[in-house]
Formats: sequence, C-alpha cells, structure tokens
Amino acid sequence: MSIAVATPIAIRKKPFAPQAARIGLYVFLTVSAIFFLLPLLLVAMNSLKPLEEIRQGNLLAFPVNPNFDAWVTAWKTACTGLDCNGVRPGVWNSIKITIPAVVISTLAGALNGYALAQWKSRHANLLMLLVTVGLFIPYQAMLYPTVKILSNVGLFRTYAGIVFVHVIYGLPYTTLLFRNFYVGVPDEISRAARMEGASFLRTFWSIILPISTNILVVVAILQFTGIWNDYLLGLIFAGNDNLPMTVQLTNIVNNARGAANPNVNMAAALITAIPTLVVYFLSGRYFVRGIAAGAVKG
Repeated sequence: MSIAVATPIAIRKKPFAPQAARIGLYVFLTVSAIFFLLPLLLVAMNSLKPLEEIRQGNLLAFPVNPNFDAWVTAWKTACTGLDCNGVRPGVWNSIKITIPAVVISTLAGALNGYALAQWKSRHANLLMLLVTVGLFIPYQAMLYPTVKILSNVGLFRTYAGIVFVHVIYGLPYTTLLFRNFYVGVPDEISRAARMEGASFLRTFWSIILPISTNILVVVAILQFTGIWNDYLLGLIFAGNDNLPMTVQLTNIVNNARGAANPNVNMAAALITAIPTLVVYFLSGRYFVRGIAAGAVKG
C-alpha cells in the first residue's frame, strides 16, 4: 500500500518591479501636485495678509492677522487705470462674453463635426484637412485681417464682435473634436432615424446630441478655459466698455497710481481664477469620464 506524500506548493512572491513602479508613480504625482499647488497656496496666503506683513519681506510665512480687506479692495475699489471700480466690471464682462461664446462654438462645432462624419465623400477629407490647418495658424497672424473685416461691418470693439471672434477662432478646434467623436458612432443610428422620416437636423438634435454628453462636457470645459483666460483678443476686440477681467487684472497690477499693493494684486488674481476652479470642481469627473470614454481621440 503506497502512501501519498503531499508535495509543498511553492508560493510565488509578487514581483517587486510593479510595486516599485506604482510607488514611483505615486511619488511623481505627489511631487507634481505640490509643484502646481504651492504657488496657489502662497498667493492665497499673501492675499490674506495686511500690507504691513507683506512689507516685512517674509512671503512664505502664514498670515498672522488674516483678513479679507485685500479681497474687498480688489473687488470694489482697486484702480484699473482711470477707473477705480475693482475687477468686478471685468468679471461680469468675462461672464457675458464667455457663456454665449462657449455655447455657440460648442453647438456649431458639434453640428459641423456630425456633418463631416456623415459626409462620405473624398471631398470630406479635404475639407477636414483645411479645418485642421486652421488649428496650426497662429491667431496672432489673423489679427489684422480680422480687425479690417470687423471694422468694415461695424463690429470692431463691440460686444457682438468679441463674441464672434471667440466663436470663429474656436470652431476649428471644436469641429475636429466632435468629428473624431462622431466617426465612432455607428452609422446605423442615423440610418434608422432617416428611415423613420427624421431630417438631418432632427436626427442631430434629438438622437445624436443626447448621446454626446462626454464630448460636450470636454469641449465646453476646454472652450470655457480658453476664452475665460484670453487676454489678447479681449484687449483688441472688446472695446473699453467690454474689457474682460484678464485685461483689467493686468491694469491693476501695472497701475502706477500710488504704492504697489501685492496683497490686492494676489487677491484680484484669485478672484479671476475662481470661476475656472469652480467649473473644474463641478464637472471635473465628467471631463475625466469623457477623456476615458474617447471623447478626445484622433
């Protein structure tokens, strides 16, 4: 009678390389976060300091007597040249410019992208190539022709003119993103809608647009960030009554009336950055979901 001898099972140790790679990744992400958040922390701390504390020269220290006086001054009474109304008018101007420009450029880009994705012709690739070329032309090179065109039609340095410029300059980018997304949408969806009698626009508005949440969020966030932070186009095309907050923030920092107030400058910078931070905090997960779902692909 033979006795079975149990053979010991060799326990494999997990390889060290993946663990080391994961630790290295966490270290890199932590260092990157500190690198980008440290300046924001320093600006926030110094915006809460009285001017006397800042003049002592220790910008890295936490505020001893924190207050929001610099924030109130930056919002209400800071001088942006000859006017001393703070950044409040510039923030409202930026809101009035950004919201319609984002909505129009996003919807127009979605319609253009869907049309190019559905256009099965050799000329569609040529047209898409021209749209792509528009992405690589520096908009500084297009400033003079744009100024001449808007001057001839009476839109130069007007509210409608600055919104129109942002929409036109953003269309190549939004069209490319939407076209790349809609290429991956099955043609059977549009074909079934047409068999039911739906027109092109009805198919786009009622069927295609509702399933485009990911790409809509991605494009809207990118457009909002670009238009909100724009300086040059606002300086040239907005006019004195519609200057965005980036222009007014520069005027506050470069204002020569009286002594410099670093705490007011930093508070004004944070005030103008709050809307973009709010947008990212509220819709950041949808942005990441859109990227992961292939909203931006080539």
